[in-house]
Amino acid sequence: MMNTYYDFALLGVWLILATVLVQALVASFAKANRENHIPGKPVENSHESFVFRAERTFMNSLENLPVFLGTALVAVLAGASPHWTGKLIWIYAGARLLHMALYYAIATEKNPSPRSWFYLLGVLANLGLLGVTLVALI
Repeated sequence: MMNTYYDFALLGVWLILATVLVQALVASFAKANRENHIPGKPVENSHESFVFRAERTFMNSLENLPVFLGTALVAVLAGASPHWTGKLIWIYAGARLLHMALYYAIATEKNPSPRSWFYLLGVLANLGLLGVTLVALI
């Protein structure tokens, strides 16, 4: 059983890390199961390909993870509001899960695509987390 002020926030961070691990596995297995797979060779560049979408989903998460984890760590170390830290981390986690699900499900070149709205929600949650961290620091 957890016993810190940041239990809810830390569980959200765990979910985000688990999601990225699942994305890595999905992308790896999807690519490895392709006919004529060559390790290290990029996949086709089309949203029509699930392999492409799985790889882009994983890479997009990797691109966003360092800033988010840094923000979450600084929020906890700065003593930011555990209530808002937890809520914003869970909003980010939910946005990333929905982004992933839509990226896997919808093959579209449309911009903005439905997944773009959840990407934006994740960015806004991270900005909010930066805000509550700043409030704790000043």
